[in-house]
Amino acid sequence: MRPWANPVFREAVAVYWQEGQACVTYLFYVVILGALQVLALVLPAGEARFWIGPAFLFKFSAVAALLLIVYLTLRFAGLEFLAWRFSPLRHWLEEERLGVVAVASGLLAILVVHGLVLLFLAAPLLAWSGAIARAPLSDMASTLPMLFLYAVGYGVWGLVGLALWERKPDSRRVFIRWIFVCFFLISGAFGAWAQTLNPVAFLLYHLGTLEMTTTPVRWGVVWSPPLVHWTFQGLVFAVGLALLARGLKRIQRGYS
Repeated sequence: MRPWANPVFREAVAVYWQEGQACVTYLFYVVILGALQVLALVLPAGEARFWIGPAFLFKFSAVAALLLIVYLTLRFAGLEFLAWRFSPLRHWLEEERLGVVAVASGLLAILVVHGLVLLFLAAPLLAWSGAIARAPLSDMASTLPMLFLYAVGYGVWGLVGLALWERKPDSRRVFIRWIFVCFFLISGAFGAWAQTLNPVAFLLYHLGTLEMTTTPVRWGVVWSPPLVHWTFQGLVFAVGLALLARGLKRIQRGYS
């Protein structure tokens, strides 16, 4: 089923974008990201470093964009905005007789569009900070797809929270925040291996700020930091998809 033919996706298009209900959240996102960049320049403690240092303003902006994009994508996926405007998953699985794959595909299509919109809105600010900080074009070009992959890879866990706790919004909100805190904030504090898995630390490594050591050869493979990191990110995404499918199947069995 093509995304536009998917009724789950069409409903989100009507609410979020045709009616413009997501515009307020997008506006706050741009304002917060821009304000963080301005504060990085005007604060006396950091002004000289951000202007003179090796692309520090761009690195700061990239990390801020990463955290904001993933956090908002998680919240969009978990229906923390305008939840009352959307049909429950029970409606699609029971009354509309959609399969688990169709519902999951619609939810993932919504997630992808949110990630693309947030990335598109951040791109001018990142380009501005990169131009001021004289960041290499290769760093600027490679950062954008990384932000998108993180948004989709972790945003799927917002869908997991929706499928497992659709009727318990408080539990869903706690789950989403714990996912964000554990994967992005706490995980970087447990040694070199944890930093290799942490998206913020790896982004700084990719931009040349942090150093990470290569793991010795195991099973005939040199486990370089990029290989370890992206293998873990793929695993996180795959586990999220599996739990999403399980949650949807549980709803389907429970109400059929």
